Amino acid sequence: MRDNRWNDDDADRFAAAEGTSVADRALGHRVYSSRLIGSDPDLVMHGGGNTSVKVIRPTLQGEDKRVLHIKGSGWDLNTIEGAGLPGVWLDPLLALRPLDALSDEQMVDAQRAALLQSSSPNPSVETLLHAFLPHSFVDHTHATAFLALANLPHATDIVAELFGGRLAVVPYIMPGFALAKKAAEVFEADPEVEGLVLLNHGHFTFGDTAKQSYDRVIDHTNRVEQWLADRAGGRTFDTTVHTVRAPLDPGRASGVLPALRGVLGAIRSAHHDADMPMPVFDVRGGPAIERFLARGDLDSLSRRGVGSPDHVIRTKAFPLHLARAQIDAGADAIRAAVDAWADAYKAYFASHNERVGGIKTMLEPIPGLAWIEGVGLVGIGKDTASAAAAADIGEQTIEVMTLGEAAGGFRPIGEADTFDMEYWSLEQAKLAKSTPKAFAGKIVLVTGGGGAIGLATAKAFAALGASVAIADLSADALDKAGEALGGKALTVQADITAAGAGAAVIDAVCARFGGIDIVVSNAGAAMQGMLMDLDDETLRKSFELNFFSHLALAKAAAATMRAQGRGGQLLFNVSKQAVNPGRGFGAYGLPKAATFFLVRQLALELGGEGIRVNGVNADRIRSGLLTDDFIEKRAEARGVSTADYMAGNLLRAEVEATHVAEAFVALARADRTTAHVMTVDGGNIEAALR
Repeated sequence: MRDNRWNDDDADRFAAAEGTSVADRALGHRVYSSRLIGSDPDLVMHGGGNTSVKVIRPTLQGEDKRVLHIKGSGWDLNTIEGAGLPGVWLDPLLALRPLDALSDEQMVDAQRAALLQSSSPNPSVETLLHAFLPHSFVDHTHATAFLALANLPHATDIVAELFGGRLAVVPYIMPGFALAKKAAEVFEADPEVEGLVLLNHGHFTFGDTAKQSYDRVIDHTNRVEQWLADRAGGRTFDTTVHTVRAPLDPGRASGVLPALRGVLGAIRSAHHDADMPMPVFDVRGGPAIERFLARGDLDSLSRRGVGSPDHVIRTKAFPLHLARAQIDAGADAIRAAVDAWADAYKAYFASHNERVGGIKTMLEPIPGLAWIEGVGLVGIGKDTASAAAAADIGEQTIEVMTLGEAAGGFRPIGEADTFDMEYWSLEQAKLAKSTPKAFAGKIVLVTGGGGAIGLATAKAFAALGASVAIADLSADALDKAGEALGGKALTVQADITAAGAGAAVIDAVCARFGGIDIVVSNAGAAMQGMLMDLDDETLRKSFELNFFSHLALAKAAAATMRAQGRGGQLLFNVSKQAVNPGRGFGAYGLPKAATFFLVRQLALELGGEGIRVNGVNADRIRSGLLTDDFIEKRAEARGVSTADYMAGNLLRAEVEATHVAEAFVALARADRTTAHVMTVDGGNIEAALR
């Protein structure tokens, strides 16, 4: 059940933040209640839903006019600010209502022409619906409960049973001018109602204050939740509460997901007639998803459709369903299932595109969701964020399906309406607002990710859109690095020298993101001592960390890359010690020299499969061995300042961890470079490879 979280003191703080006028304070209350709604994923998620408030503001000439503030495109209710509720003059919008028809393009133009500020974002596509309702505050949600109710075959009768005359029902019409007119007509036929149920779509409430409209959101939703629970054996919304970002069976996932990712990547590239990144996955498990995937009617449910029409732009109309028998049969069976899904999507597109006059261009024929028995629910996207959004919506959808089936049947909009929504230009515009970053769709693992070079490298790839995983021996260092990466990276604690550790780390990355594209094998430590005095155990430990662990990780990563069939890259942090040994560093330089050779040997063996292998030779970086104390002692021994010691190179400039990170990124960008080791030391002729 939803808690009513309204707090008068909090509301007043938001009101004061917007200003002192009546209009500004109303806008502040609107921001506050919008955030309350947006922070509950069982009410709205990922930009869904919209809110508005009507106020009086003066024109430049000082004349008071009515203004509608409504959620702007690209804003999320969970984090919305006043700027995310652009103002539009209300009267010009109301003047549109008598028209018999209004195209989407005309509607958008009219709404933009009515903006108080030309630089504001586009008002919501449902602006006219809010405008045509007379209330000061209007809330539109896609609550899980209402999606289950709105997709029942006898939803109108159930609304009457639950609410009497408190809610009116609007038949399904695609968002836009026609829906706005119809909703206003339904309201005007019974102006005492507190809200509207839009069949197959969602829920509206309204009120004289932000609190009144919000109270109604919570009250109405709780009534429906209780009604559904009574028909589902007391079931509550456990999918969105008790799921985890982990597969049901990690071992099965590591065998299935890379193969699936590779097949989808091949379809993407074929569709675009160019080498495209493979999609990123977001894998969800937990008891609720396990129970859902054990149902006997998954084939039927997988072809029903979406819980809310606007979900289709993130998930496509239907998920890919992979049964246990298919995934256990291996890569060929997975490929056949994906090809069958793609063929069905192409047929769906061709049929409905012909219906609308052949004017649409087909989107990528790959699913946005997969139901994989024994593995979990998988969101599929072009990057981490889009995969997570698809998975979140997927969780809500299986809840809607489960509750709907228990209460009379899940019966969403049909294929034609789904196609019209999927290929609606105003919906597609939501996904085309920004150019993808350079490494969007790339999955990058950095070992030693808690150290200076590892963290700098992880940050560099993350800033360019990569999905990042970091591994480290130190739990504390991992925690700090994870915080520095904004909590968005996968963190894996591992002793990379332990037997099977390399494979375990790669499996963990696959279980989170679906595969691997780039491995930065960075973990290492500079063990010291004169070789003549060094015991064998210390030298062997150094080889385990500085060579054998790199080899083991490379073998595990290459096996996953081969399963994907789309190439990849292995990057090694070698060290100038590999070619320019320092006195007392033999225990470090020997395994690093072997790793230097490993770069070339693996490049020779893996090049034919599109797996590139490169490395970086860095020197004198403030990390690991080069602590401030160590630097001071070295500088003192040489009779120079610490600054001069760190800048003891041809460029007379200190080399920082970020410079090493930039080298790894540069190599990752170099599509036709392999077997190369880049030197990053500010210039040291003795260590030069050329």
